[in-house]
Amino acid sequence: MNTQLKRREVLAGMAGGAALLSSPAVLRAAGNEAIKMGTFFSLTGPASLFGPTQTACTALAVDQINAMGGILGKQVEIVAGDGGLSPAEAAQAAIRMTLQDKVDFIVGSHNSAVRQSIIAAIKGRVPYVYTPLYEGGECAPNTYVTADTPQQQVKPALNALNEMYGTQKVYLIGNDYVWPQKLNERAKEYIAAFGGEIVGEEYAPLGPGNKFDDAVTRIRAAAPDLVFISLVGGDNVNFNRSFAGFGLDSSIRRLSVLLEELTLFGIGAENSDGLFSSMSYFTAVESPENDAFKSQYAAKFGADGPPLSMLGADAYSGTHCAAALLNAAGSNDASAVMSASNGLSYTTATGTAVMTNRHVNKDIYLAECNGVAFDIVKSFKGVAHGETCSV
Repeated sequence: MNTQLKRREVLAGMAGGAALLSSPAVLRAAGNEAIKMGTFFSLTGPASLFGPTQTACTALAVDQINAMGGILGKQVEIVAGDGGLSPAEAAQAAIRMTLQDKVDFIVGSHNSAVRQSIIAAIKGRVPYVYTPLYEGGECAPNTYVTADTPQQQVKPALNALNEMYGTQKVYLIGNDYVWPQKLNERAKEYIAAFGGEIVGEEYAPLGPGNKFDDAVTRIRAAAPDLVFISLVGGDNVNFNRSFAGFGLDSSIRRLSVLLEELTLFGIGAENSDGLFSSMSYFTAVESPENDAFKSQYAAKFGADGPPLSMLGADAYSGTHCAAALLNAAGSNDASAVMSASNGLSYTTATGTAVMTNRHVNKDIYLAECNGVAFDIVKSFKGVAHGETCSV
């Protein structure tokens, strides 16, 4: 897809073994040298395009946390896992990470099926911060979500496109797993609320080899005003190339809800006419905080660093969130951290965020593709996450 990204491949090793966890993890004694942070980023698989920026942004956050005194007075070190594994493999890796590597908390950016498997494996024994946009509804104990929710990401964008362009007839296409399926349940509610109509819905398996020509043929026959896309990584790239290759970009608009700078680069300028994205972060966001974040990133990694994108910026914010949680709680004890989470303030790429119900209200941006860049056309300030997790 992008030869520069391939040259920046990230490798991660994990210890062997698959023993079951039998007791809660606790922070190590004050004499130990470091707090261990487990990470699960997309180093392999369909979303591996995001791994380098996730890894780099997290390294920047850890540098900043350590420079400010670390967590509970200790420096933070990273134990890297692969969020691109299958759900079963990720569960076993999370068990090994917690039992053998004795991580004190985990930050993850990967698909929702892997999230569910990791949560089932660690059983709340260490705090788990989940950072990428998702379908909503995650309230597992000792789990904290800094991601965009459907009420934030999808509802304002669909309403705005309908108001701007009259996009009443909508075709849904996504990958065949929990995030697109659950997300589309919410999207259907939002579309029905403004009197819209679903004219088609289909799901493709995750992975290489999807060409999407048949799907595009079905979309052309259905003649929607808008295609709502919940495809991941390479599948998103291939679909949008095929869509434009059939000439549909001149008459049908598209809203992709996992479209950031890296994926757009893969799609290409020639295939991005009429293509929109909606998220809480774009590098094009104009704010002093984002300017500072980009400058700090450039200072650490230089011109050869992985390109910035939302999934990296979210991993950066989630790492700061995890540090703030443990510092506020005084430990990684589940009840203490959950109690500390409500009203917690922490650093993000675009300013300070405040956590409520283990989620975060956010500013959201609707952006239109302009070649391989984004032009922000609408901003929605302080959009409520809509989740009701107890603490």
